[in-house]
Amino acid sequence: MSQDPTQPMPTGWPAQAPTQRYSVVRRRRRRWPYVTGITVLVVVILLVVADRVANAVAENEMATQFQTSMALSGKPNVAIQGFPFLTQLAAKDFNQVNISATNETTGPLTIASLNATLHGMHFTSLQAKSATVDDLTANALITFTALGNAGGIPQGITLSYGGGNQVKADINLGPLSESASATVTQQGSDKIHVHLNDAGGIPLSDLGTLADFTVTIPKLPAGVKIQNVSVTQQGVQISITGHDTTLSQ
Repeated sequence: MSQDPTQPMPTGWPAQAPTQRYSVVRRRRRRWPYVTGITVLVVVILLVVADRVANAVAENEMATQFQTSMALSGKPNVAIQGFPFLTQLAAKDFNQVNISATNETTGPLTIASLNATLHGMHFTSLQAKSATVDDLTANALITFTALGNAGGIPQGITLSYGGGNQVKADINLGPLSESASATVTQQGSDKIHVHLNDAGGIPLSDLGTLADFTVTIPKLPAGVKIQNVSVTQQGVQISITGHDTTLSQ
């Protein structure tokens, strides 16, 4: 039976029911922006985590490839620059890759420190074991001890900084004790040449390879060459550059 609109509502009639229903709807509507915001935040966090995980996996894979291509005794540290990483991975193009290593051996040579920057690294496919690099710059430090070992100089001869591009040689061979100097120069695209200037009266035959020796930097890819060689207090500093080169296993 319908309620007569002219009669007062019975006691207990839910007069506020429409208002309550409206209030519930308003509360639900207010929750949607918060729910949407939280969902978006979770999605963003998951994407960032996925991006960083993929970045770490790729850096480890590149480190293995660099170790093989550069004939290093251990994996170098690799850092792929730029965010997000996944877009670079999809394009197979990496804007900048930094490589660093310490106390690594390559052939007869021990490298105290190596720092390289690769600009424009391009893979032909994600499974490719080679890549082209637009520009490469690197600096490597070879200690005097490592230089002498690679050159095969006799025991009893100690190399140290001699000023300029000179290496000082302290010679203690039995009764023979003298100081000598040698000049370090670049030779060709991948060699360091050490030539003795003055043996201080000691016969050159007693100095072995110290009189004149050459150290080759192994496994330099085509297009990569020594740009400059300088002698520092720590050892011989080598600057290396490369353009439009290919790195491969």
